[in-house]
Amino acid sequence: MSKIKGATSHHAAEIAELQADRELAVEYLKVAMESLDNPDDRGAGLLALRTVAEAFGGLGTVAAEAGISRESLYRALSPKGNPTLKTLLAILKTVGLRLSVELEPKIPAL
Repeated sequence: MSKIKGATSHHAAEIAELQADRELAVEYLKVAMESLDNPDDRGAGLLALRTVAEAFGGLGTVAAEAGISRESLYRALSPKGNPTLKTLLAILKTVGLRLSVELEPKIPAL
C-alpha cells in the first residue's frame, strides 16, 4: 500500500484533534469509558485512554510520569489490557484528568 503525499493517518488526525481541544478529549474519554462495563467492548475504552495518553505527552512520557514502565503501560492499555485502579488513576493524573462518579440513569418501570 503506497502512502499519499501530504495525507495524515486517521490516528494522527485523532491525536491532533484531541491535543487541540481538551474538552473534546474529556468527552471522548467519557464515552469510551462507558465501554469498560462491557467485557466484550472493554478494549475500546482502553485504546481510547491510550490515544489520550499519546495526545498528552506520548506513551513513554506518560509512563515515566505515572511511575510505571512503558511496557506495562502498553500492556495495560491494549485491547486485552486489565489495568489496576492504581495504574488507571496514575495515567489519568499524568494527562491532567481525574476519575469521577455519577449516578446511573434509572430505567423507568414499564
